[in-house]
Amino acid sequence: MTTRRAILLAAAAAPLARPALAAYPDRPIRVVVPFAAGGNTDILARILATRMAERLGRPMVIDNRTGAGGSVGAEAVAKATPDGYTLLFGAGGPLTANPVLVTNLPYDVPRDFRPIGLVGVLPMICQVGPRIEARTLTDFIAILRARPGQVTIATPGAGSAAHLALELLMAGANVRAVHVPYRGGSAMIADLVSGTVDAGMVELPSALPLHLDGKAPIIAIATAQRSPVLPNVQTFIEAGLPGFTAGSYGGLLAPAATPTDVVATLHGALAATLAEPTVVSRIAEVGAIPAAEAQRTPDGFAAFLASELANARRAAELAGLRPS
Repeated sequence: MTTRRAILLAAAAAPLARPALAAYPDRPIRVVVPFAAGGNTDILARILATRMAERLGRPMVIDNRTGAGGSVGAEAVAKATPDGYTLLFGAGGPLTANPVLVTNLPYDVPRDFRPIGLVGVLPMICQVGPRIEARTLTDFIAILRARPGQVTIATPGAGSAAHLALELLMAGANVRAVHVPYRGGSAMIADLVSGTVDAGMVELPSALPLHLDGKAPIIAIATAQRSPVLPNVQTFIEAGLPGFTAGSYGGLLAPAATPTDVVATLHGALAATLAEPTVVSRIAEVGAIPAAEAQRTPDGFAAFLASELANARRAAELAGLRPS
């Protein structure tokens, strides 16, 4: 018969018999990018993941999950097991624009995600095709006023961060143009270069190669000061639109219930990676603005997201946009 002493000894030995939990990470980490490969968000994600993976000692595999303005990929991560092996490289579309413009969104950003750190900001620009002679936003606004509702302006999609910026431009300058939404920034390039559409609002990295080649000049950038990459291009503020800044961004998030120690490990690798001069230079080379040190923290990124969401709500209200 089993004695009380034997039972107590067996219970004491049981924890020693269980295998120790493996240190995180012990297998590849999947990073969901909610847009197509080759786009601005994807480029930033790959810059980060390559070096972070070396620091973590495990591969970080990019998984491009497209659809619904980034909501498909964001939902997949929101509902993933919160163990640190499925992360989101989030952007302005699914995290800022969609919560303002889409009804019945299948996730809630503050409730369903745990920020790890902001990587970079992608400033919005305005560029023109061959049928528009303006080389400053001031001149372009004059054309819009002279031809109300006749000029076509492309964006990467209805409800995108660029769409919000376009609506804010039209409201702020009291002009009207025809919005032509595409399915991504790369999809609009051919029509912009050929003159099928007159102008475009898009993130700087998508526009910079066309500008440098002289195929679609950038006439304004939506930053507080002129960009070192485009020192001769005026800001929207200089064109008479006070406080006009707009853009998207890229940052790393985990499902909300991800353990604190896992988030700390990921943040440590992210912060160390973004402190590397070569990484900072690479981010700047593609036309993004590297995140400030405070924004690279979970709390800093959370505050940034809250501010971006508030700005998007104000922009939508100004432009008269309603959720659909």
